[in-house]
Order: sequence, then C-alpha cells, then structure tokens
Amino acid sequence: MKQRNGDGRSPEPDLPGAASADLQRRRWLRAFSAAPLVAGMAASPATAAMKTNARIVIAGSGLGGIAVASRLLKQLDGASVTIIDARQKHYYQPGFTLVATGVWPVDKVLDPTADFIPAGVKWIPEMVAEFAPAANVVVTSGGQRIAYDYLVVATGLQLDYAQIEGMDVAAIGRNGLASVYAGPEAAVATWTALDAFRQKGGQALMTLPAGPLKCAGAPLKMTFMVADRLQQAGTLANSRIDFHTGLPTDTVFGVKVVNDDVLARWKALGIHNHYLSKLVAVDPGARKATFASPEGQRETLGYDFLHVVPPMRAPDVVKKSDLAWKESGFAPGGWLEVDKATLQHRRYKNVFGIGDINGTPRGKTAATVKKSAPLVAHNLTQVIAGREPDARFDGYTSCPLIVREGSAMLIEFDYEGKLTPSLPMIEPLQESYLAWLMKVRMLKPAYVSVLKGRV
Repeated sequence: MKQRNGDGRSPEPDLPGAASADLQRRRWLRAFSAAPLVAGMAASPATAAMKTNARIVIAGSGLGGIAVASRLLKQLDGASVTIIDARQKHYYQPGFTLVATGVWPVDKVLDPTADFIPAGVKWIPEMVAEFAPAANVVVTSGGQRIAYDYLVVATGLQLDYAQIEGMDVAAIGRNGLASVYAGPEAAVATWTALDAFRQKGGQALMTLPAGPLKCAGAPLKMTFMVADRLQQAGTLANSRIDFHTGLPTDTVFGVKVVNDDVLARWKALGIHNHYLSKLVAVDPGARKATFASPEGQRETLGYDFLHVVPPMRAPDVVKKSDLAWKESGFAPGGWLEVDKATLQHRRYKNVFGIGDINGTPRGKTAATVKKSAPLVAHNLTQVIAGREPDARFDGYTSCPLIVREGSAMLIEFDYEGKLTPSLPMIEPLQESYLAWLMKVRMLKPAYVSVLKGRV
C-alpha cells in the first residue's frame, strides 16, 4: 500500500506504469497551460457597456450569483447591483468529494465570500426572508425591504435531512456515519469515518434518493472511492458494498450510456445494487439504517459505514413564494419556475434564475453555472434594453466522475441526455489520468475565473 502524507491524505498518486506515463503527463500539462482552463471557457469579446439606471438584486452569493454580478458590471454602465446573502464563507462545493475521500485538505474548498464580491457591487450580509415579486421587493432577515427592477434568484437548494428520521448532521464522522453534502466540516468528518472504516472493512451502505439533486455524480464518486480505499487498504475482499437507490431498476444515473457503464464497473467490483429502496431512518448509535419501498415495506440493516445522500428541494423562501412552480413535476420541490432555454421566469419577466434553484430537467452542477452565467447576464441585459431574451441554454452539465484515485471520466451532456464531449483528448466513458488531473488541479482555477466573470 502506498505511503500517505502526515495528515493521512494521498500524495500525487502512483499509478501503475507511472514512470512510463511521465512524458504523457507532461504533455497534458503543457496542453492545458496553453489552452483555456476548461473547454468552452474562452472569454467573450468585449462590447460597449449599455447605459442604464436599473436596480438589480441578486439573491445568493454562490457561484451563480457572483458570476452573474461580475458579468453585469461589465455589460451595464450605471446599474445598481446588490447581492443579498449572509454567508461569510464561500464553498467550493465540487471539491467536497475530494475532501471526503482524503485527497484534499479542507482549506482548498473554503474562501472568504468578501474575496469574490465584485468591486462596485453592494453586499447585504443577510438572508432573503421573503420574495414579493408582484411588488418587485425582497425582504431580508434583518427586516430591510429592498426594491428592485430586476431580480436574479441564485439561492441554491435545501438539503432535506429532516426527511430521514433520526439523522443527525452533527453525528457525521462518528460510528461510521458519513455525508459529503452537508458542508466542508461534514466532508472532513466523512473522511474521518471512511479512513477508520477502510482499516478493517465491513459493511458499507451507499444511498441515493429519487428526485432532483445537485451533483448527481457525487454518490457514484463516493461509491467508487470507498471501493478504492478498501482496495488500497487490502480490506476489500472482506467487505461488502451495497448501493441503495430510490430510482427504478437498473438506474443510478440519468444518462443511460453513463448509467450502464457505471453499473458494469460496479458489477466488476462486486458492488450490490438495490432499487426503489429509499433511506427513511437512521440510528447512528446502533449503526442501523432503515430503507422503504414505494409500497411502504421497510427493511432495517446494520452497517459499518453509511453514506447519506439527503432528499433535496428548494429553500422555503422560494418554495413558499409566488416564484415557485405551481404545476408540473417541479411543483412538489418548490423549484423556481423558469423557462429551461432562457432561464427567465415564466410569469415574472423581470426575474431570472441560475444554478441549483432552477426547476429545469437537468443542471445542478458548477459546470451548468459556468455555461449559463453568460447566458443569464446576456438575456437580462436584453430585457433591460426592452428586447426579448435570445440566448438559449441547452442544459449543459459536466461531471468529472472519479472511478479511483488517479483516474476519472469526464462526462458532459445536455438536457436530452446526449453526450456533448468538448475536449478532443478526452473520450467520454474512458477513464484517464487527464480527467483526474482536471478534477484535482484545473477546475478550481477555472471556477474562480467564472466567479470573476473572466470567461
């Protein structure tokens, strides 16, 4: 087994044949240093800023909210742009799986929010407590009433751990309980649980709810990496990994060609799949997890390691507002009612949405925001100018799907579930060190460039 750094995390991976592949790695690095950080991220040509005194409010300081603000400042001359969000720390959420599997230290996913708020933007460090779109007003948690001419909703989503009886986020990291989604501290605690589990092995239960969720590849990455950590520790042979999903039979991912590839890989690894099996209760002290079928049949299982993926929905402030879908399959989750092509609200034409909050067929990843932030800024500018929004989003989503330490697949697809590969040197569904390198080394700088409106 390879030697690990003093903090228990991996050094640069020693892959089979690493010495012979060294020249290829150097070529990859040179190729990336001379090219845009990620495909499709070349900067847009500069155009003259449009003069306006429009008041624009952005609810949320995540990647979507800040990226749109950065672009609007460049496209509009004289506009008032305000971001409302109380969060003092900005989370690089694509890195959570790397922290949770012992690849990264936690400081790589944490930055002060103030570092990314664009100069010229007013930041109100409170939460939005109420949307009143008929009056063009938002109310903050501190009681401020902020009037706007145009609104961008970038609130993100709600992790609904409350749907799982007995689940205690504070218990993550103890007694084998893990969950990568709950935040940086939970990611660190998940690695603590996984690191302890791999030493002896045993029963791992991995979970996936039905319904929309952000980074749908994360539960799959965690499953692959649990198997890999067990393999590295020499304990895979005396362990069992079971994957429970609320999705129908033979479904763990929404893009069929990717789904089938993952299932084939899991079969080779000896991972057991259970479908229409929803996690409904946890007893962390007893290390018991209860799963339910759609018919209500319940089964309680013991575990040595449990990775919890909570159901996800819109935050109450959106769900209970008139901005939420009233009909369609997006209504139960309270998702923002936007046109999937223009990302303009279907009823309130001065409102746009970006990121996880949108009620669209796909698109709850950072890659989706990278592709859609320029579109939202452009379409909003069109509306301010009295024109119809003319840029159309195809639902682009990207998932660097880790299959083991040092190897990943770069999966890119659109609303229709069609693969949309953008880098000629990376074949979809073909694992490579290059895709791993992108995930570990290239995507964070690209993410920061998106935040700053450079690409």
